[in-house]
Amino acid sequence: MNDPLAKFDSNKKNNEKPDYIIDFVTTSAISKMGYKFLALYIPIMWVSGYMALTVFFDVSRLINNWIITMFLIPVWLFVLYFIFVFGIAIFTKAFLLIINMVHKPKEGVFRAEEGDLDYEFWRVRVELKKLALWFMSNGPLPWIVMWGFRWMGIHVDFSSHMQDAWASGGFIKFGRNVTVGQGAVVMGSMVVGKYLIIKTVILGDYTVVGGVSNIAPGTKMGKESVIGTFSTTIPNQLIEAGWIYLGQFAKKLKPNKYAEQNREVIYEKHVDEEIKYQIKQEVNIDEDKKELLNNNNKEK
Repeated sequence: MNDPLAKFDSNKKNNEKPDYIIDFVTTSAISKMGYKFLALYIPIMWVSGYMALTVFFDVSRLINNWIITMFLIPVWLFVLYFIFVFGIAIFTKAFLLIINMVHKPKEGVFRAEEGDLDYEFWRVRVELKKLALWFMSNGPLPWIVMWGFRWMGIHVDFSSHMQDAWASGGFIKFGRNVTVGQGAVVMGSMVVGKYLIIKTVILGDYTVVGGVSNIAPGTKMGKESVIGTFSTTIPNQLIEAGWIYLGQFAKKLKPNKYAEQNREVIYEKHVDEEIKYQIKQEVNIDEDKKELLNNNNKEK
């Protein structure tokens, strides 16, 4: 009888990856950094830094007053930082466009081994996007993060929030007003043992992903659904609209009582047509004054 643990130990001794062991849960944590990626990092950072310094020297030369220039150094540092970050984003995008023309990204399950073109080009794209997104995620302005994710290929608008969270740069579609909690990870791709899985993730309108949760490739969250904190979905999992899911792996917990399925519908209520009830109550009045009440039937 085959012993799975014995097979795992044998693979470990032979430095072989088991078929279905998750190597990492975020696309920003590739286990081996190849030196070949430095051939992309160095020119991108070099040109971006040169662009920032060029702006500084050209503008400071126009000011032509070293006292004012020194006084404005804090402002200059703030401005040059963003010029450098946007430069990295622009040149990273240029490299990505060239790489995607050579080998177009696509969904599927591929062998996670050197020599497989889909895997090799996926690694290059991940490393390039990681450089730009790291600088944007650690910046002081939240809207830059959302702009960065959009720039790198995620379908998201500025009604959604993803501060201090992470998403792989592609195969992810956000609806309106989506909230991804702190420390959560949304993965359009991941490596499981010897296989690379790339599937589009869809987060519907008004959905919430709790903090420190992992959304696996292919997950589809229905409108106003919730993934609880410290939860994990499985690949291609369908999260039903208007429900809360929780656990490892996420299971249906209870309906989302705060969900409003028809936000676009306005209800009109005709108050005048409601039934009115008359209740007879005793009036506190002197005996000699009671004859003045209900005298409509009296003859004049």
